[in-house]
Amino acid sequence: MKKLALILSCSATLVAPLAFAQTKWDLPTGYATYTFQTENVQQFADDVAKATGGKLKITVHAGASLYKMPEIKRAVQSGQTQAGEFILSAYSNENPLFGVDSIPFLATSYDAAQKLYAVAKPATEKLLADQGMKLLFSVPWPGQSLYSVKPMKTMDDFKGTKMRAYNPYTTKIAQMVKAQPVTIQLAELGQALATGAVDNFLTSSASGVDSKLFEQTKYFYIVNGWLPRNATVVNKKAFDALDKATQDAVVAAGKAAEERGWAASRAKDAGYIAELAKQGMTTGQPSTEIRDGLSKIGDTMVRDWLASAGPDGVAIIEAYKKK
Repeated sequence: MKKLALILSCSATLVAPLAFAQTKWDLPTGYATYTFQTENVQQFADDVAKATGGKLKITVHAGASLYKMPEIKRAVQSGQTQAGEFILSAYSNENPLFGVDSIPFLATSYDAAQKLYAVAKPATEKLLADQGMKLLFSVPWPGQSLYSVKPMKTMDDFKGTKMRAYNPYTTKIAQMVKAQPVTIQLAELGQALATGAVDNFLTSSASGVDSKLFEQTKYFYIVNGWLPRNATVVNKKAFDALDKATQDAVVAAGKAAEERGWAASRAKDAGYIAELAKQGMTTGQPSTEIRDGLSKIGDTMVRDWLASAGPDGVAIIEAYKKK
């Protein structure tokens, strides 16, 4: 009997599933669950779980539910959360290189934006690494266009209006068109419009649909001023703590997410614009006066950015123009 018991015990040990320690990461984002950016981040998390056999589980916290948008970068940097997604240009006051993708009227198409990203990526990765973070992937929003509660026909129509700002560039644009800049995060924009705190703003077609901005605005002008990118990053210590196979799985999932995200952004832009029109907005190109006026503002802001960005910034712009 003792011999039988020993045999059964050994057999049970052989067929028992191998146990492993599961690593859990939190990944906060300021965008709603149904945005294509968040859907892409969630797919990334799912891909990592599948590739690692559940060894690394990443929980996505959408809609600023874990940290507010302005807090996410610092939370990752300090190790309060292992990973996070945020819009890079929000930190251009911290370092101008964070805002290269959002220089108005520098890169005004997906092809141009990809060229700019390619030449700027090494500097961006180094900047994040110096702050204790690793870039996993970066995906653009559709081009930033002009929404307004009233028709905008001339540059004078901006004067005295309340213009939403979400980074230093949009603040400066508001000032240059003689509007009053009002700093409001995307999640709060609908309420701000409902209370009359904002008259016009620049944001993507995606944000207009996802946040139902068509409920308070009536006019959408296809300006395509710039294609700002979100970045999904990981705390470097958290990444370094993973074994090599898991690190490779995270990097591979990040590469796939970047390719998938760019394709999704391209594909959805036209559909979003069509949906805005379907919801009753007047959509179309801006007047020649407004287009020319904004273009001149863009020329000024490119020069200003170059003056503040230093040698790294100059090198990026020179490489971009040669590409």
